[in-house]
Amino acid sequence: MMSVGMPVIDTAAMQRVGGQLGTNPAGIYQDARGRRYYVKTLESAAHARNETIAARLYRLAGAPTLTYVHTTAPDQIATQWVQLDKTCVAHFTEHERRQAQRWFGVHAWTANWDAAGFVGDNQGVLAGTVLTLDVGGALAFRAHGDPKGRAFGARVDELDVLRSDQDNPHAIKLFADMGPDDIERAIRIVVGIPDAWIRRVILDSGGSGKLVEKMIARKADMAGRLTALTRSGQAGQSRSTQ
Repeated sequence: MMSVGMPVIDTAAMQRVGGQLGTNPAGIYQDARGRRYYVKTLESAAHARNETIAARLYRLAGAPTLTYVHTTAPDQIATQWVQLDKTCVAHFTEHERRQAQRWFGVHAWTANWDAAGFVGDNQGVLAGTVLTLDVGGALAFRAHGDPKGRAFGARVDELDVLRSDQDNPHAIKLFADMGPDDIERAIRIVVGIPDAWIRRVILDSGGSGKLVEKMIARKADMAGRLTALTRSGQAGQSRSTQ
């Protein structure tokens, strides 16, 4: 999450020591004290703000991400550089895959269609913890920068799509076998976030009131799905006892 007390980095005053790892123009930069950051240059300041808000919503929900820092350039996104133990879903153990599933509701809520990554590289492991490595595909923009438009609405269709879209095979590998209880637990993480906290995070990050209302509406839609899951489970339990 962005930290109020964290200094702003200026890549113009830093040394580039590594190249691009993802699809966006980027590099690894090192400051005079030897601290390294992975810095992406996005299409616009709006894209960078969108990713900043998404990252803060992830952290608000408790979902582990890389540590984001401020930059002087408004169209840049930067994270503290870390040496990950794993950088691909294909290499996850069953325990790590189950750990990743815990945050399925957060991916769905934020409409992060790229949660797993095109080649499974948006999830990684650091010291035993599964992290979401890039949230550039969340909220209003696709991973490559195109606006989602009406596809990012008040309905959280991602609760189904992320588990079934054949064009997103790594998301299927992570989430397709989640049962109703798993999905219910993942949804509860989002539903438990107070509206006031969502509003503060978005507005403090430069987001609009319209986005606030949309994210609250998406949370409400997930609460409705939770009610349906609960009723279905109760009905199934009732039938099993007859």
